[in-house]
Amino acid sequence: MVVQKEFQMGEYSPGSEAPFYIDLDGETELFKAAYVQKLPVLLKGPTGCGKTRFVTRMAHDLQRPYIIVPCHEDLSADDLVGRFKMDGTFQPGAAHMAITKGCILDLDEVAEARNDTTVIIHPLSDDRRELVVEKLGVVLRAPDNFMLVMSYNPGYQSVTKDLKQSTKQRFVAIEFGYAPRDLEMKIVQAESGVNEDMAGYLVEIGHGFRNYKGSGLSEGASTRLLINAGKLMRQGVSPLVACRAAILHPITDAHDSATRQGLDNVITSCLPK
Repeated sequence: MVVQKEFQMGEYSPGSEAPFYIDLDGETELFKAAYVQKLPVLLKGPTGCGKTRFVTRMAHDLQRPYIIVPCHEDLSADDLVGRFKMDGTFQPGAAHMAITKGCILDLDEVAEARNDTTVIIHPLSDDRRELVVEKLGVVLRAPDNFMLVMSYNPGYQSVTKDLKQSTKQRFVAIEFGYAPRDLEMKIVQAESGVNEDMAGYLVEIGHGFRNYKGSGLSEGASTRLLINAGKLMRQGVSPLVACRAAILHPITDAHDSATRQGLDNVITSCLPK
């Protein structure tokens, strides 16, 4: 049985509420300019810093549907282009559907995908804006309202999984980082529902964890983890238990006893007594 790999689709609805997003450095206008000029965009930044949320907000602002494909080592060209099912019908892939519907197509963590996906990406990311569907013997030309976006975490990739320069140089690149303290507090407060003071405590914990990157942690605590902790608190979980479950334990293991203890000290020192 042929199983279509999962991807996320979103349809724009007139009058719908815009996904929450705070512009940090003019990235929204840069993205919109690239869309008008039919340029592909590469989003670069650490895990949980808001890249996917940014894409959904841009899709809303541009009034376009979107498809987000979580890339992984089993993702193949057929998952993007399409394949024939057992009954002989053709099942369009994510890129095929995005072109047909005039979507914003986001290949999330694209460096994790198999190398044969590059064959699909290249003609879509230059002036051709084409998708070759060999199984049907056709070439699809992307409409003006189609946009290709790729996102990945360059700090996480190994040399063998980094994007090739020949691929990177086809894109306009927008670099993301974690928001400054005051803006990250607003994000955590708005997304989790905790009060301003607790949002401040959570952001201080996040910054404390990020100081451990490279000294026991391969990745710091993302804004997403801080929001998750706040959401647990909103359900009545104590701040200490919430922070351990949502921030500490996801990025450390029991055998990392020294690192875990140091980070636990960060939590207890930042939370109100």
